[in-house]
Amino acid sequence: MTRHRFRFSALAALLVLALAVLAAGCGDDDDGGGSTTSGGGGASTQATDVRGSVSVIGIWTGDEQRSFQAVIDKFNETYPDVTVRYTSAGDNLPTVVGTAVEGGNPPDIATIAQPGLIRDFQRRGALRPMDYASDTISANYAPDFVRLGTIDGRLYSFVFKGANKSTVWYNVEAFRNAGVDDPDDWAEFLRNARTLGASGVPAYSIAGADGWTLTDLFENIYLRQAGPEKYDQLSEHRIPWTDPSVRAALRTMAEVLGDRANIVGGTQGALQTEFPASVENVFVNPARGAQVIEGDFVPGVVAESTRLRAETGFNVYSFPEIGDSEDYVVGGGDSITTFRDTPAVRAFVEFLASPEGATVWAERGGFSSPNRSVSEDAYPDEITQEVATAIAEARTFRFDMSDLAPAAFGGTPSQGEWKILQDFLADPSDIDGTAQALENAAARAYK
Repeated sequence: MTRHRFRFSALAALLVLALAVLAAGCGDDDDGGGSTTSGGGGASTQATDVRGSVSVIGIWTGDEQRSFQAVIDKFNETYPDVTVRYTSAGDNLPTVVGTAVEGGNPPDIATIAQPGLIRDFQRRGALRPMDYASDTISANYAPDFVRLGTIDGRLYSFVFKGANKSTVWYNVEAFRNAGVDDPDDWAEFLRNARTLGASGVPAYSIAGADGWTLTDLFENIYLRQAGPEKYDQLSEHRIPWTDPSVRAALRTMAEVLGDRANIVGGTQGALQTEFPASVENVFVNPARGAQVIEGDFVPGVVAESTRLRAETGFNVYSFPEIGDSEDYVVGGGDSITTFRDTPAVRAFVEFLASPEGATVWAERGGFSSPNRSVSEDAYPDEITQEVATAIAEARTFRFDMSDLAPAAFGGTPSQGEWKILQDFLADPSDIDGTAQALENAAARAYK
């Protein structure tokens, strides 16, 4: 296993904006160049004299919105007669886009973080395939990403902005005082945890109040332990959550959750800890907790409040191997989807799928691209280089399983997988009961 040591790269926090902004960003059919057929087709050769407008709705706000505007500005250097209007819906994006689709006035393009939602829009006939960009995307993206965006043999999306969730962030001084280093495998990870606890600093800072952090832990364990084929089967509920592979992953997960004295605040404290607080526990000196198991967005959560610096104050390593697991990465990302098909939309989609489009944002920081053709030198610091290339070059990448599931099971607070894994945190000895509860909830949601 290659050890990854990274430097700091802040990610901007997303803000939720009013639904009223929707009207400013969608519903313009003035493509200027004539509409093409909805079905897409083969690879296209884009003319640079395309005219028209493109409306985009996404979750990006603040620095992220400014970076996307820089992407748009670069696009306009080649396509000056295409007006791209971006509207942010923040975390309300699924509701905003869903309402627009129901009202018959969808945006031309939306950036959607949940593949399950993309599939739902496709089943409803709302999306337009982007087969015209297949050659560009196949040339720049690993097969796992191409498969992720393919439904019924046609391309409907691609991940533009990625997130690596297979990382563990730690306090350098806490590790140094305990005499431990980043582990090579799960057995060493557990040994380090015991040593950290004995040194006086709890090994784990767990955000149990946010159920999604527990799904991320389960998914990393499951992918490494059960393998990608089983992961795919479980994510589509083609095998039940009572499968022996699920029970095995829960037993491994319990090796962390059951080490109660080694969790900041113990079990009850973890159940009341939200994600930002779990990061703060680690990103202070003296550390309240030695490490937090979460994605590459961790430093951005406390960027303005921590005095620690990358490498000297905090660092990160890849989620440890379990058994003979390979270089697996669990991640998330914002996918480009299209609700209309016009020459202007096609030109913008092709640009976003190209290394040129992704490089603009990569150079500004706070961005990881799954596009393999983006040079690692485009990223402004070593931490972003390592995290981003881990996504783009991973032998096996799997999207966050809870985001692939129906929201009632994988994405709703106080119900489904989130709530059941919180109950498992409270009682990690109940392997069979947890597996059965997960299966019962999944069966209802996947009907």
